[in-house]
Amino acid sequence: MNQPLGATPGALHATNPAQAAAAQAEDQLYAKVTRRIVGFLFIGFIFAFLDRINVGFGKLGMQADLGFSEAVFGLGAGIFFLSYFLLEVPSNMMLARFGARRWIARIMITWGLLSIATLFVKTPTQFYVLRFLLGAAEAGFFPGVMLYLTQWYPAQRRSRVITMFMSAIPVASILGGIVSGWILRHFASSDVMAAWQWLYLVEGIPPVILGVIALWYLNDSIDDARWLRLPEKQLLKSRLESDHKHAIAHRIGDALRSPLVWLLAFINFAFLAGITLAFWMPSLLKGAGLKDTVQIGWFVAAPYALAVVGMLLLGRSSDKLRERRWHTVLPGLVSALGIASMPFALHDPTLLLLASLAALGGNVVANALYWNLPTALLTGAAATVGLAFVNALGQVAGFLSPTVFGQLYASTGNAHAGLFLLAGCIAVGSLAVLIIPRRLVNR
Repeated sequence: MNQPLGATPGALHATNPAQAAAAQAEDQLYAKVTRRIVGFLFIGFIFAFLDRINVGFGKLGMQADLGFSEAVFGLGAGIFFLSYFLLEVPSNMMLARFGARRWIARIMITWGLLSIATLFVKTPTQFYVLRFLLGAAEAGFFPGVMLYLTQWYPAQRRSRVITMFMSAIPVASILGGIVSGWILRHFASSDVMAAWQWLYLVEGIPPVILGVIALWYLNDSIDDARWLRLPEKQLLKSRLESDHKHAIAHRIGDALRSPLVWLLAFINFAFLAGITLAFWMPSLLKGAGLKDTVQIGWFVAAPYALAVVGMLLLGRSSDKLRERRWHTVLPGLVSALGIASMPFALHDPTLLLLASLAALGGNVVANALYWNLPTALLTGAAATVGLAFVNALGQVAGFLSPTVFGQLYASTGNAHAGLFLLAGCIAVGSLAVLIIPRRLVNR
């Protein structure tokens, strides 16, 4: 039996024809919600992640034109996550106050404009300031979406929806690698601007357009959705109410005092350290012997294409088996092993590609499956602050990891020490997942 998009096989577990028909209708309702909500947010997240990682392709021209060192680039790439960390919780609180429609629109428009402004960078200080402002603008988008999804989907349907949404990360990386490589080559002979400046302009415009669309397309709640009939709204709300009865209730203060929340934040920190690879892969591939930017783009895209398949398969498996921990641990360990093997492949682009398939592919899949854990543990008032808090502390890795990696690269002259450090961090984070009691998340 073919299942609707975003649905669970409810009809397959029904005991009589009436129950089967009701379950099938419910699956179709959730498929309708998924097409309407997740599709738009998916496109938004593609450009959100693209604006994070296109600095890696911009680096190929910026370093030559502006004379930025590896340390300058590492700090500039990482400082994005410092402001993101500082404003993550306040941003999610603003989303809860003003509604997803207006706040997500604001986030998209401002990050698009600031990404475009990067084309005017001339000095390291300007680079740092714009990256800091870009992180501040985007803060709250991801945890805001996670909070938004908990307001539409019960826990037993959430894993597949989250992995569908987060598959935007590998899709953005695939498109980003291919499109960014093409932009750099196509505009290489431009007399108007440097190719890297065209990169920031072309890839910064779509978020602004999407932000304007979000103002009339998104709904703040189930009750506001005019595209749903009253019985459909009642069914969606009843499923959420039933789901909350089986969850652990939290207040905001409870979330911040909970050892489990801090453990979740540490795991998120460990996995997000892998973002460093996205910043350096174009340069590592160029150092391994690839010269053509389009070919580099295809090599960067390959691990993310594999990750899309892994995310969707494991997301489906996680919902079917109601198992959350090992579905997160195993791809995390695969990523750690892939990163640990990369220092031995830095002079061979084919071997480096094979190592990156495990390193980047496994990291993206682990990041996606991880979010089944905090969304299952945090409910009620704690979800607003708790999800943002967990993601905010994780973003510290986005600042520290490329900054430390860049310093190690500059001081040693190679990427070996930084890669081994990343591998160890992700391995420890993966194993830490097993500390979370199985009964709390396997539902």
